[in-house]
Amino acid sequence: MNKNILFIMVDQLRYGYLSCEGHPSISTPNLDKLAKKGVRFSNAHVQSPVCGPSRMSFYTGRYVSTHGSTWNNIPLCVSEKTLGEYMTELGVRPLLVGKSHHTPDINGINRLKLELNDQKINFLKNGGFDVFERDDGIHPDKKVSKDYKYNRYLLDKGFTDFNPWQSYANSVIDENNNIHSGWYLRNIKKPARIPAEHSETAYMTSRAIECIKSQKKPWMVHLSYIKPHWPYVAPSPYHSIYNKNDIIPAIKHKSELENPHPVYNAYLNREESVNFKTEKVRETVIPTYMGMVKHLDDEIGRVLDYLERSNLTNNTLIVFTSDHGDYLGDHWLGDKELFHKQSTQIPLIIFDPSTKADFTRGKEIKEFVSAIDIIPTFIEWLNGDIPEEVLEGESLLPLLHNKKTTKQQYILTELDYSFRKQREDLNIKPHQARAFAIRNFDWLYIYYVGFRSQLFDLKNDPNEFYDLGDDMGYKNVI
Repeated sequence: MNKNILFIMVDQLRYGYLSCEGHPSISTPNLDKLAKKGVRFSNAHVQSPVCGPSRMSFYTGRYVSTHGSTWNNIPLCVSEKTLGEYMTELGVRPLLVGKSHHTPDINGINRLKLELNDQKINFLKNGGFDVFERDDGIHPDKKVSKDYKYNRYLLDKGFTDFNPWQSYANSVIDENNNIHSGWYLRNIKKPARIPAEHSETAYMTSRAIECIKSQKKPWMVHLSYIKPHWPYVAPSPYHSIYNKNDIIPAIKHKSELENPHPVYNAYLNREESVNFKTEKVRETVIPTYMGMVKHLDDEIGRVLDYLERSNLTNNTLIVFTSDHGDYLGDHWLGDKELFHKQSTQIPLIIFDPSTKADFTRGKEIKEFVSAIDIIPTFIEWLNGDIPEEVLEGESLLPLLHNKKTTKQQYILTELDYSFRKQREDLNIKPHQARAFAIRNFDWLYIYYVGFRSQLFDLKNDPNEFYDLGDDMGYKNVI
């Protein structure tokens, strides 16, 4: 029997924002159903809390320091073997529908004078994926491409403008017919200027179903959604399903602002954090964020229903996850990037259709798992040999099949903030703007180049409020 893989990733969905994860207000019945049929990993983390480097760890099975793509738009070295190449070697066609954030190593390709046909060049330029449709999701006017398919789709539907992605899909209109950009948080209580069926989320869902329909051989479809990444704009009715009474209180403590670590303090002062410190911003943004998650769940339900109707569920491994989290005002911060679990922890649901996984269906697995574990899992599920000398993660199949495992019970996460204004605020050189974190069930330790370390006692301080990094009483822990 042929085996397929559906690898669903959303952008900037933090843990705890699915109803199967215990959110008291949000409703995600389709992902809840997937979790009941599969397994929900409640301690899944990324290798970097930034889109590009995180995804390159998903796509290489290697740590950020190893693959070298440490920030958005930093090329992934041509020598790095990717998910798509592993799948191709196992006779599975690797297809991309949506976002990848991969930047090709054009200089490396040219320097090596590789004699490749057009198909292989495109393969390398797209991170090893065979592109059905690629859309990395941020298209302000100055960056919009004439080849951008979603804009052409919107134009065909009558949304006429130079860049309907921005002026329709990510803008709103007020009572006086004035158009307002969704880039500004004050505008996002209103619905996007397009109906839900023409949104980015619905469009990419339809393209994924078209992609799966067209396949004649075993496939791995990476369906990679743009939302709920900002701009935080949702179409009707999703913009108004939730209100301020549905949001959970911010996880923050005034002690965090007392003598803060220099790097944390620099992030406290950035625009996103200043905005999200106020309850007015949280009460405006988070209901819309939740609406985008609800919209995603409805659209993912369309894909899952298609698999059921097409008798593909019984031979398709399904993975749902996110590339990183979102602070949403927790720890007085906005966006992502630092090492609190709001930033690094992600939802992860895996459905294995084989009878070997019957013992774990509907269960929560609390062991630590990482982004780099995805490729080994895929390879083992496809009966391939895992190159342990290259891949730095471990297959999750033993956990899915209720087998004993010696899986490492810690997480390594990295941050290169050399491209950020925070580096300038700290007056340090680019190579100094690096940080590394190790997390286990008891401690979170963070090492910053050129600054003191941070330490959090997770048993006694699970919310990560009290920084013990300069407390000499904990020197033996560090």
